Amino acid sequence: MSQDTAYTPPRVWTWEKPSGGTFASINRPVAGATHEKALPVGKHPFQLYSMGTPNGVKVTVMFEELLALGYRDAEYDAWLIRIGEGDQFGSGFVEINPNSKIPALMDHGTKPPTRVFESGAILLYLAERFGEFLPGSLAGRTETLNWLFWQMGSAPFLGGGFGHFYAYAPEKLEYPIDRYAMEAKRQLDVLDRRLAETRFLAGDAYTIADIANWPWYGQLALGRLYDAGEFLQVQEYANVQRWAREIDARPAVRRGRMVNRTFGDPAMQLHERHDASDFETQTQDRLEA
Repeated sequence: MSQDTAYTPPRVWTWEKPSGGTFASINRPVAGATHEKALPVGKHPFQLYSMGTPNGVKVTVMFEELLALGYRDAEYDAWLIRIGEGDQFGSGFVEINPNSKIPALMDHGTKPPTRVFESGAILLYLAERFGEFLPGSLAGRTETLNWLFWQMGSAPFLGGGFGHFYAYAPEKLEYPIDRYAMEAKRQLDVLDRRLAETRFLAGDAYTIADIANWPWYGQLALGRLYDAGEFLQVQEYANVQRWAREIDARPAVRRGRMVNRTFGDPAMQLHERHDASDFETQTQDRLEA
């Protein structure tokens, strides 16, 4: 690696210039709202403010899975938060999530309404609210939460680490790409070894552990993240491939992938969702894409 770009950190870091890269316009070293903006509220108790990134897909898949089981009271309004334009820094959004990250959820079915932020917390909240996708036994619940929190701790190295330096940084640098590619492959190996033992991550049952992990690692295995499938040789992880394809085929997962999506195939985009009938305009071919 060339030393021409070697950087010596100052004694005290100061924010003097944009960081560069895809998200430079929204990166800043302070929290809080940048502008006043109230959030819309629809007709259902659950109001989701999100975007169709992997973290956003976790929650829309969870809602669609609950609806597929027949829980009509799991209907939700999904409002698009365009993170590239800084919608997450509006005052209404910051009131729900002071960390200004999607997804964020308001449950108006409780008094007072309950805010839930962080994707893992939302999955756990909904699993407990409806009694689904979280085993009742202590052992089953614990194993599910093991893999849920494994994802919460591991995915930042895949997204903010590998994904950022491989796909979004203003220049390609060998050291961070090598470092995070190594970690991404190690994580895929962790999952592959586990899935050699069990059908799903927590055992024989499909749970919030799978719903949390699939949008990141399942879609990575299917070549949908960062255009990095060949680079990471994802086809080598046969057990992850089997698990990824099985979950990808679930109708609720196909629907969940579409909600709040603004990129990729236009046929697979549903920018906002306010009722199950929103999917009636989508043909079966589009849902199976």
